Amino acid sequence: MIENHDNRHGQSRGAGSGKKDGGHQGHGGGGQSHHAMMAADFKRRFFVSTILTVPILAIAPLIQDVFGYTFAFAGDSYVQFALATVVYFYGGRPFLGGMAGELKKAQPGMMTLIALAITVAWGYSSLVVFGLPGKVFFWELSTLVDVMLLGHWIEMRSVMGASGALEALARLMPSTAHRVTQGGDTEDVPVADLEKGDRVLVKPGEKVPTDGTVIQGRSSVNEAMVTGESKPVEKGEGDEVIGGSVNGESSFVMEVKKTGDETYLSQVMDMVKKAQESKSRTQDLANRAAVWLTFIALGAGGITLAVWLLAGREFAFSLERMVTVMVITCPHALGLAVPLVVAVSTAMAASRGLLIRDRASFERARKVQAVVFDKTGTLTEGRFSVDEVAAMDGWDEDRVLAAAASLEKNSEHPIAKGIVEKAGEKGLELQEPRDFSAIPGKGAKARVGESEVFVVSPGYLDEQGVKSPKDRIKQMAKGGRTVVVVLEKGERPVGLISLSDVIRPESYEAVERLQSMGIRVMMLTGDSREVAAEVAEKLNLSDYFAEVLPAQKADKIKEVKKRGLLVAMVGDGVNDAPALAESDLGVAIGAGTEVAVQTADVILVRNDPRDVVGIVQLADATYSKIVQNLWWATGYNAVAIPLAAGALYNWGFLLPPAAGALVMTISTVIVAANARLLQRKGKKARVGKGKRKTTVG
Repeated sequence: MIENHDNRHGQSRGAGSGKKDGGHQGHGGGGQSHHAMMAADFKRRFFVSTILTVPILAIAPLIQDVFGYTFAFAGDSYVQFALATVVYFYGGRPFLGGMAGELKKAQPGMMTLIALAITVAWGYSSLVVFGLPGKVFFWELSTLVDVMLLGHWIEMRSVMGASGALEALARLMPSTAHRVTQGGDTEDVPVADLEKGDRVLVKPGEKVPTDGTVIQGRSSVNEAMVTGESKPVEKGEGDEVIGGSVNGESSFVMEVKKTGDETYLSQVMDMVKKAQESKSRTQDLANRAAVWLTFIALGAGGITLAVWLLAGREFAFSLERMVTVMVITCPHALGLAVPLVVAVSTAMAASRGLLIRDRASFERARKVQAVVFDKTGTLTEGRFSVDEVAAMDGWDEDRVLAAAASLEKNSEHPIAKGIVEKAGEKGLELQEPRDFSAIPGKGAKARVGESEVFVVSPGYLDEQGVKSPKDRIKQMAKGGRTVVVVLEKGERPVGLISLSDVIRPESYEAVERLQSMGIRVMMLTGDSREVAAEVAEKLNLSDYFAEVLPAQKADKIKEVKKRGLLVAMVGDGVNDAPALAESDLGVAIGAGTEVAVQTADVILVRNDPRDVVGIVQLADATYSKIVQNLWWATGYNAVAIPLAAGALYNWGFLLPPAAGALVMTISTVIVAANARLLQRKGKKARVGKGKRKTTVG
């Protein structure tokens, strides 16, 4: 069972952890090195035990009878005892130690079963050597230890392959960087020595050493291995670059902005590690099943022993049947069934730019019945441009635009940026706003020159009882445009500005695919009902909520949940934080290099709503593999236990303990291989548009 070996995937610090941990060269070393040592230890014990098993088999009377030869000498039973004792204590040490750990926690499991089986066999056989009537089980004991060591060796190699996702991420980072000196020359330094503010030259074909900003030059950067974005991204002065991405055709100089644990790749590695380690509900179920299976094994073993003794069989035969039952019932594959699938799916998600923060919430994605998207910046590009300016009450269009742009010049809101950009394009002179204050969810006000200017939504006029040019607003709002009203002194409309926020081309496909899977797609927005209705109609949404203030978004999620639907909320992770927390599955989209979004369960690196489809499909595929593994890991016992107990003895078939161990190991290998097949299933889901089996009624 993996939990008994190590449940600490990737103990090392994240990528680019700088001088604290020796830099990039040490990334991922802890977890992978531990698994490597465990694999090497099982391998060594397996080969030593196997070599010692050869003479034990040669001396064993049963083996001699089967192959028709005689090999006996004085004291041969003592030699067999000595060799088997080494195999028991040396080869069986991992299982004996594991049993002690399980019993200390009052959680008997696979290690307890193996340890009991080999202890009973060794103890009974030793008594026979020293005078107790009966026959020895040394060859069964030795082959059982050999096969179980082989199974654990294979298991650890599988775990190494799955948890290697962290090491694959760490290998994206180069070991050296070309730091630009004050004199303009370059010097090669370890990446761990880079500090914030350093300037670094990145040549064509080289990897970006850490997160930073381009300050000179222009090139295309391949971020596929980091964010999952397949197309090279153009980068110029002022653009951010991510450590681990690959530079294209031209050199550029970047300024280091983040080092160590602050870097994007470091945070991704930390999330992958935590997600792989996190306990999911399905995994807890598997662990509980393992405990029950342990009790079943002990009970079945005891009953088998009693039944055969009552049937008049000798104690040696009855004991052999008991040992075989206890071995074959070991929840070895059960312990591997869930963790390996979790590791594979988490690594797959990270490679596609889907960062899982909470495994339990991710599991719920397969049951999602409604997805609620924030509009601006999620379904739309979030970049507004001014389409039309209308002036009234003695003002002209340029004055309206200049006043609004002056008020909004320091704002980061997309609408404000669009107004300021339009004023800049027209070369209008802007003034510095005074006494600025925001009107939550409605707009802002400030003194611009001699006037008190308000830039607000049409809804503000209705709230304040201000007479509004509704017909003109309705006309300018056609086509899904957003209209803001410019007021003087908060009571006199002097102009209207209409802006448009383009729907992302990817949104159409995302909505269509989600709906084809039986999922209702909804939208939340603070925009007017007219704008929301236009966007909802174009995208063919199931429902929408308009004129929703940031503080009201969580209430709307509650409203959808009251309909009896399992709800996913998709937003930018900042002003949508309460809604993300309220939803059953919170998804932060377009997080870019700022991956530490604390309120989201899953973070999408790219600004692509189609990745929400990917979450649902991957969760569905992951769950299917877990169910398959759990069925295989437990279901085969229905056949194996009766065979081990000797149900077919009257028909001439008797399953020896070593064969029972082999069946147990084969089931483990099948579970491991099936988990790896998730990657193939995931590739098909990535390009396909298949419907889920679960649908909404």
